[in-house]
Amino acid sequence: MRLPRPHPSPAGIKQEELRRHNLSLLLRYVHLAGPTQRATLTAQTGLNRSTIGALAADLASTAGLVREESPDTHSGAGRPSLVVVPETERYQVLAFDLGVDRIIAARVGLGGALLSREVVPLPPGERGFTAVVDLTAATARRLAEALGPLTHCAGIGVAVPAVVRSADGFVRFAPNLGWEQQPLGAALRAALVDALPDRAIGGPVGSPAVQVANDADLGALAEHARGVARGHDDIVYLSGQVGLGAGIICNGRPLRGHGGYAGEAGHMIVNPTGQRCRCGARGCWETEIGTDAILRAAGHEPGDGGSVRAVVAEASAGDARARLALYEVSRWLAVGVGNLVNLFNPELVIFGGELRDLLEVVEHDVVGRMGAGGLTVSREHVALVPSALGGDSSLFGAAELAFAHLLDDPLGVAATLATTVEV
Repeated sequence: MRLPRPHPSPAGIKQEELRRHNLSLLLRYVHLAGPTQRATLTAQTGLNRSTIGALAADLASTAGLVREESPDTHSGAGRPSLVVVPETERYQVLAFDLGVDRIIAARVGLGGALLSREVVPLPPGERGFTAVVDLTAATARRLAEALGPLTHCAGIGVAVPAVVRSADGFVRFAPNLGWEQQPLGAALRAALVDALPDRAIGGPVGSPAVQVANDADLGALAEHARGVARGHDDIVYLSGQVGLGAGIICNGRPLRGHGGYAGEAGHMIVNPTGQRCRCGARGCWETEIGTDAILRAAGHEPGDGGSVRAVVAEASAGDARARLALYEVSRWLAVGVGNLVNLFNPELVIFGGELRDLLEVVEHDVVGRMGAGGLTVSREHVALVPSALGGDSSLFGAAELAFAHLLDDPLGVAATLATTVEV
């Protein structure tokens, strides 16, 4: 796990800023790693024992963000090192993954514990922008009813398959949802004021507590923090549903682009004479390997309840049309993945969403096709792997997004939660 290092010297740095940085460092470590002994925190953060003790005491007594317990076992001489434990029940967030035909909603506790999860179907007549905002707010109200009287909602995170302006959660374009130029972040904030009138929502003054981001970006964030990419700082995460997106992390940092729009790999043109895409271009990558394209190639009509997993099962059972469909998909997967590998030189290409079901049966063909051309040096260390978080990568990423303010300024946000309601 790579964390920011403590400031090497307080020279030129205000003492309060240094303290806030180190509180963030400690809480972030415990949030990602789970219960951790003080001795381990000392070794991993570079802070000395007395500083770790003081910081843990502040987080515990001032804000109730952690508690300290004696270890279950102890070997060796001397007093055992206390274990710092995140307060999972006391600090929670609400996370949402908005899809074309469903909303996945969850309560997630500090430390990453999944406390509840539900799938809310979106009937065909209720998939418009206003209907989805209203249903999300109603679902948030239902989730909030399970929060205890001493529980703080530290934020709300929302994943959406869209080109999202990172500053305010404004959806510029979501072709598979049929949305364009929609103020999703602002609409959700307004709706949630009514949905959660008595519940403090975290976020520093002047900053939105409801955070909205692209689903693939959040999938990459979650896999890097808690999934298959832990310990790997150069990754490409592919989110495959009806459409296709990519979340990219370079040198441990998300690649956002100038407006926050980086990673729209599904609209990378791979076949100029191919099918017309919902975006208006011809031959976008998602027209060749998106779920709808795979279903059509296998003889199924999109929207009739078919899935990539079902096509894979048909191919495994010997269905000739399904096998041909997967063969063609492997061709276009190799083209697109090869391009991404040449561009970003990742350690891992992670297959998420329905692409996860595809990888096991097409990996050999994809690797073989990639090996037939392209830069050898770019692909010599790359691995193609399924997501560890399955279909919930974007959901967990939305939770991490919601916790970001609290992790950046633990005591400041905790104080805000204790005294005000902000959405």
